[in-house]
Amino acid sequence: MSSANILVLNCGSSSIKFAIFDMSTQSVLISGLAERLYEAQPFISWSGLHKGESPISDQGHQATLDKLALLLAEWNILDSLIGIGHRVVHGGEEFSASTLLNTENIAALRKISHLAPLHNPVNLLGIEACQKLLPKLPQVAVFDTAFHQSMPEHAYLYAVPQAWYEDYGVRKYGFHGTSYRYITEACAKLLNKPEEELNILCAHLGNGCSAAAISNGKSADTSMGLTPLDGLIMGTRCGSIDPGLIEFMMKAENTSIEDIMNSLNKKSGLLGLSGCSNDMRTLLAQEEAGNKQASQAINAFCYRIAREFGALSASLTRIDAVVFTGGIGEHATAIRQRIIDFWPNAQIALDPDLNKQAGNEHGIISQANSPKAMVIATNEELMIAQDCYELCNHD
Repeated sequence: MSSANILVLNCGSSSIKFAIFDMSTQSVLISGLAERLYEAQPFISWSGLHKGESPISDQGHQATLDKLALLLAEWNILDSLIGIGHRVVHGGEEFSASTLLNTENIAALRKISHLAPLHNPVNLLGIEACQKLLPKLPQVAVFDTAFHQSMPEHAYLYAVPQAWYEDYGVRKYGFHGTSYRYITEACAKLLNKPEEELNILCAHLGNGCSAAAISNGKSADTSMGLTPLDGLIMGTRCGSIDPGLIEFMMKAENTSIEDIMNSLNKKSGLLGLSGCSNDMRTLLAQEEAGNKQASQAINAFCYRIAREFGALSASLTRIDAVVFTGGIGEHATAIRQRIIDFWPNAQIALDPDLNKQAGNEHGIISQANSPKAMVIATNEELMIAQDCYELCNHD
């Protein structure tokens, strides 16, 4: 086994995803998921070189990472780790690239936690738990927002009192940046084009969804904003709405802003529109069975993406390709076709066979005489592992 392995962690509020990468081959040795961290019986499961699952003796992130360290020792991997890479949702303006963590920048990270109160505090929990558990291992933070720090002012400033920006950092930041960075590198290789000359529109479509315009290999604009709630319709998130709706519904329901925000984050999107599911596979099956609400939800979802592509195209001098990625983007043939159907002036014609097989060897799903559309599978974990490896100064 390689002596240059990286542990990648994605700490959520009630779960931790992990993967161990062998950096000599850039392949995953073992990956897994710890779930229900604060419920009666947390458990962890894994597959790869070893496969299995196990209960966790206590609740919380620290107990889960303690258990993971025991498993790493049992698998004879612990001593081969050279670093830990953490997915961190929000880096604000302070972090425009992946960062080797120290006391100073962990404090800076804590200061901007208010920008992503649902995500950053639990990302920090994971970092602090690893510090206690494996204090000699360097840790690296890889930020979802970092790639979008290249956006120009006219794209990221909100038309609100500028004291809000100056005092509180209120502006568009964008997310899924690690995914877009991976897609930019992969697309440039597939099209045999230098990254710095690549102009693409990309949609990352999963339970969270966003779109981005990438100009000369850098983010020019994106659909998510200050938070991951803005932009496209998502699994349970509303995407862009009239901000006046919040006050309207607080009065209508005689409820708190917390209740309304909970509904916009967890009860809206595809789930809210369909009334039955946030899972696109379920909705497509329901549509097939004649469920009109499911069909309406799918159409609204696809139209919003087409509309966003149209808007984002304003920031590009040309479009080399339109790229789909993420769970829905990579696997939902019918959704890709419907998005293109809602965007007629792009004049993209998908090849039905290539679309069904999610692309040829170059990822292309469009017809030969059409503007290019592509499917590229993203790999955020690999990007985190690569950044961690480079910053830990191992050649």
